[in-house]
Amino acid sequence: MNTNEIKKLCRLGENSKVQFKLRLENPAKIAPELVAFANSKGGILLIGVEDKTGEIIGLSYQQAQQTSTLIGQIANEWVSPTIYLETESVEVEGKTVLAVHVAEGINKPYKDKSGNIWIKQSSDKRRITENGEILALFQESGSFRPEEKGVRNTSIYDIDTFLLNEYVEKYYGKRAEEFGLSLEQLLKNLQILTPNGQATLAGLLFFGKHPEMHEPAFIIKAVSFYGNEMSGLEYRDSKDIIGTIPRMFNEGMAFLKSNLHSLQAGQSFNSVGKLEISEVALREVLQNALVHRDYLLQAPIRVMIFDNRVEIVSPGGLPRGVSIESIRYGKTSQRNSLIASFCARTMDYRGLGTGIMRAVKEEQGNISFENEEGVQFKVTIERPLSTYSPQEEYGNFVAAEPFEYRYGPRRTEPLPPVMSTGELRRRCPGLPKGEDENARRLLSFCRTFQGMLEMMELTGYSSRTSFRRRLLTPLMECGLLEQEYKDRPNTPKQRYRSTMT
Repeated sequence: MNTNEIKKLCRLGENSKVQFKLRLENPAKIAPELVAFANSKGGILLIGVEDKTGEIIGLSYQQAQQTSTLIGQIANEWVSPTIYLETESVEVEGKTVLAVHVAEGINKPYKDKSGNIWIKQSSDKRRITENGEILALFQESGSFRPEEKGVRNTSIYDIDTFLLNEYVEKYYGKRAEEFGLSLEQLLKNLQILTPNGQATLAGLLFFGKHPEMHEPAFIIKAVSFYGNEMSGLEYRDSKDIIGTIPRMFNEGMAFLKSNLHSLQAGQSFNSVGKLEISEVALREVLQNALVHRDYLLQAPIRVMIFDNRVEIVSPGGLPRGVSIESIRYGKTSQRNSLIASFCARTMDYRGLGTGIMRAVKEEQGNISFENEEGVQFKVTIERPLSTYSPQEEYGNFVAAEPFEYRYGPRRTEPLPPVMSTGELRRRCPGLPKGEDENARRLLSFCRTFQGMLEMMELTGYSSRTSFRRRLLTPLMECGLLEQEYKDRPNTPKQRYRSTMT
């Protein structure tokens, strides 16, 4: 460090990575500071600086030598396991400051001589006693892997032998009984069972009959909201996705595809539309959430679809040593290597750290990341669909910008006025809450007979059942919509028109 760096740190004050000490006198007080740095992200201890003001007082030559020796003794004798330090003396305006560099430890958790475990919390430190926090430190050092632990009250009877045989046949080319081992010993060798016969967490999540019965938090909660906020109580679709990781992945993708639009994008009328968000990007992000989430946290993965974006939230931040910038360029650190290995052998998962790279390449500027360390990792993908905006003076709806519909070009000419929201509520009291604007939009759009698919596209629905239940049936029952083929109500060619035209 140089003079300017020391002066800048002193000017900015103490924080989670910088601590000041005027003198080093009591090892019992210094050891917790070293432990807290090593258990957190490392830091710098500046000795010869007043801790309350940041004023540089300095050390004499003899004090600097004695302090450097003492700090080494504290790291060796007052901390377990031993912490390795780097010290340097820096002259600042004729005063000597001893800078002690403490790296983030690789053998967490570190303890002081009394057995206390400390971590940094802002400019102070905090002693931890909760098992979950202590296990998290073991996990960071690699000495504890939640995926390999046994799940309570499980046994060989919780393993689905059909899934097991499917797995070993695909990967090893033979069935379980052809290995020449008992089923229990085979499962232990594959780390599906622990040595004492419990299902490992990874084994249960890939080969369990009902994983959600034993680990109810490790599921996907999927919701498709109206609008762009979570605050409303109304939503288009909602599902708790349970089961093994491969099953949750498949059902999670099905939920995403059923609640997102398919666009023609220049294709012919009869061709299968292209999903509005890259399916490759969605697959990679959802797989990463399932494989790399923090299984110490009792929380579900969340898949949330809004009008303008999709959010996939994974419990726990990125693994130690990994940043948002590094994952964009393929850096990986497998928090759950056993789960990753099962995933690579049962799913379309490469495990090379290139998943996020592919997602970024597919979505380019439309994808962003937020890493809240120890809490969650959130991926947001913007939806490219235009929205309809109301013309307040007329109550009409027009396209906000040109956009090609799945079933033809979107109408851009002004639509005729529709009734007010109050009149709509009076005429159609059975209309669900949150559907007022969709209903007004639909009545304006259906000034001539329109097919159901165009009506669903207009209102953002992908499920016929939900569209019928929430919009079509209420508007039909109150007489605001009429069918074209009244004598054949169930014909596939059925179209609908507003009675307000």
